[in-house]
Amino acid sequence: MFKKIMLATDGSEHSARSAKYAIELAEKFDGKIEIVYAVDGQTSKSDVLHHANKFEVEKKRKEKIKAVKNLLESSGVEYETNILHGEAGPTIVEHANENEFDCVVIGSRGLNNLQTLILGSVSHKVAKRADCPVLIVK
Repeated sequence: MFKKIMLATDGSEHSARSAKYAIELAEKFDGKIEIVYAVDGQTSKSDVLHHANKFEVEKKRKEKIKAVKNLLESSGVEYETNILHGEAGPTIVEHANENEFDCVVIGSRGLNNLQTLILGSVSHKVAKRADCPVLIVK
């Protein structure tokens, strides 16, 4: 049922919590996990301006997902990582739909009502537009 699982992460505590659920799903259904970290244009510009070379930028991005990778490594679940480029919500949805994932697991950042109304949350965008089930972890 859930053989191919996408775990969307941004390096936050919410991502670590959602990783635990993705691991449970993968263990239960003998699935594989793809960790996805989306880097938007603003973050890319900031990374380039604040780091001397592309190796430092890559190192910083890998640091963002290190906690989640550590959880997966200790679990023994098969996984891979993928850094995507673009606005998080639409980029995650596009990747999920194009690669026919069975489930997307994503953390909820817990924006307040005004922030969610104005900005919309990434998890909400993914839940509305992904073709597969989406598990939002609070």
